Amino acid sequence: MDDLRVGNWVVTPSLNSISSLGRTVRVEPKVMKVLVCLAQHPGDTVSKEQLFQAVWPRTVVTEDVLKRCIAALRRAFDDDARDPRVIETISKRGYRLVAPVTAGSATPAPTESVINDSIAVLPFVNMSADPEHEYFADGITEEIIDALAQIRELHVVARSSAFSFKGKHIDLRIVGEQLNVRTVLEGSVRRAKNRLRITAQLVSAVDGYHLWSEHYDRELKDVFAIQEEIAQAIVQRLKITFPWGTKNLVNPGTPNLEAYESYLKGHALLYKRGPAIAHALACCQRAVDLDPGYALAWADLADCYSMLCFYGFAAPQAFMPKAIEAARHAVTLDPSLAEAHCVLGVASLLWAWNTAEAEHEFLCALQLNPKYISALGWYGSAYLQFSEGRLVEGMEQAKLALAADPLSAYAHAIYALACTVAGKTGEGVEAARRAVQLDPESFLANWVLQMALLVNGQFEASIAAGESALAMSGRHPWSMAWLAVALASLGKATEADAVYAEMQARARREYVTPTSLAIAACAAAREDEAIRYAREAYEIRDTNLFYFSRYFPLSYRLYRYPQFCEIIARMGHSDWLRDEPPLTVAQEPRSTILRAAPPDKAL
Repeated sequence: MDDLRVGNWVVTPSLNSISSLGRTVRVEPKVMKVLVCLAQHPGDTVSKEQLFQAVWPRTVVTEDVLKRCIAALRRAFDDDARDPRVIETISKRGYRLVAPVTAGSATPAPTESVINDSIAVLPFVNMSADPEHEYFADGITEEIIDALAQIRELHVVARSSAFSFKGKHIDLRIVGEQLNVRTVLEGSVRRAKNRLRITAQLVSAVDGYHLWSEHYDRELKDVFAIQEEIAQAIVQRLKITFPWGTKNLVNPGTPNLEAYESYLKGHALLYKRGPAIAHALACCQRAVDLDPGYALAWADLADCYSMLCFYGFAAPQAFMPKAIEAARHAVTLDPSLAEAHCVLGVASLLWAWNTAEAEHEFLCALQLNPKYISALGWYGSAYLQFSEGRLVEGMEQAKLALAADPLSAYAHAIYALACTVAGKTGEGVEAARRAVQLDPESFLANWVLQMALLVNGQFEASIAAGESALAMSGRHPWSMAWLAVALASLGKATEADAVYAEMQARARREYVTPTSLAIAACAAAREDEAIRYAREAYEIRDTNLFYFSRYFPLSYRLYRYPQFCEIIARMGHSDWLRDEPPLTVAQEPRSTILRAAPPDKAL
């Protein structure tokens, strides 16, 4: 039988193997036959008798033998019989494969077989005495990725997918198989004061043979030259010819080493999102102070300001104008920066409520870098789906993000959100689980899983996911709000009220997004307070209000209130009021919280 994909796992019956993220499990032939039989009837219950006939046609075996096979499969898939994501036991009948099954090893955005001129640059290992220098090794890795990505003739794996192998000791042939590349570059960085030693080696992912290696023992000031030499050596070894002749591939953006280091620190922190963004902002600000002409640092500074508002760590009136100013300055210095155009798109859409300008900036970013997954995510989910209601097109953009960065937790989280908004809630849950599997520490991935489970009617599981997200984020208001909704949906009114009360108390001490308070107020059946918080969100241009106002559970309840409809109209989205809600939270015992229409009050 040909290979097949079960959920996030690639199953190869001919090898009796089950693989995912570089991990391969071998199972017994009979165990594989049980799996193949289940996969031939995806979503349907396969009786024990059917399994006995398919796997042991001429042998009498006990049910214990079948149970051991199922247990072996659950271990291979890391599945839980109490909360099955792959194999479900149907009491007294048989078993059911609940994970989606597709032919071959394709992801939702399939790629072709191994691309000839292709490379993955794995994170260079920090060999310095100071573990804090890891940001420097990561920065060098990313600079080489960016340099090689300029070569149209060379397929270069995106950063997030390459970095998913960080700290893992995996056969490079498996890495090549997972990332669909023929070559892998790996290396190490050792820094001591002003001295730098970098080793690099290019390996064939087909047979594991070394193709090229070199070590560089230089002064720190030569770091840009080393990156250029590595990139050029790879080009020569792969025999790639530039149609434009020779050119430099590495553009450091600044001659100031101190500014460069501050930028690398900030860039690494920005990737972590969450509270680390505030520290990233300080680093990026120092970088532009040291070199006011450093366009990349200005772009990251703009992203820091924007994301501090989006994640609810700062009020938008203070920081969104700064985000726009920094992004515009970055574009003035370097019009080719997709990152800066993307920030301008986010600000236009979520803060200025200027959809035409947002579309222009997102498309500009994607024209400059068609594989920039942040732009693909914002354009597909925020603009196409939430702003314009083009749900299928938004999903297609999310699939492009997956194709560009197939092992990125962010890309899978965005795809999960796109599926959920489009009404494909089961697929959304599966994609969100995949995102968490790829990066268990990602708050965004855990929050999207919490929300997807909620919309899919899996309230207990949503509460569990919410607790995980709360634990890792210091009780982030997003997760608190949707925890209150899940509790209310289970009829746990007292607990939902307690979450809302906690959020109100917190808002008296520090900034809490009024949109999150509005959601929790809805869950606690405080509709007047929900409208008041929605009005406050409108007045301060809370960047979360854009998302809550369309498609999300509970938002359509507020559409019965003239005050809320006026808010939507003033945001420039009167067309939203004609929508039929594609999302609902099933089994809502507190659905009577909007028992009567409120009086018609003006804003």
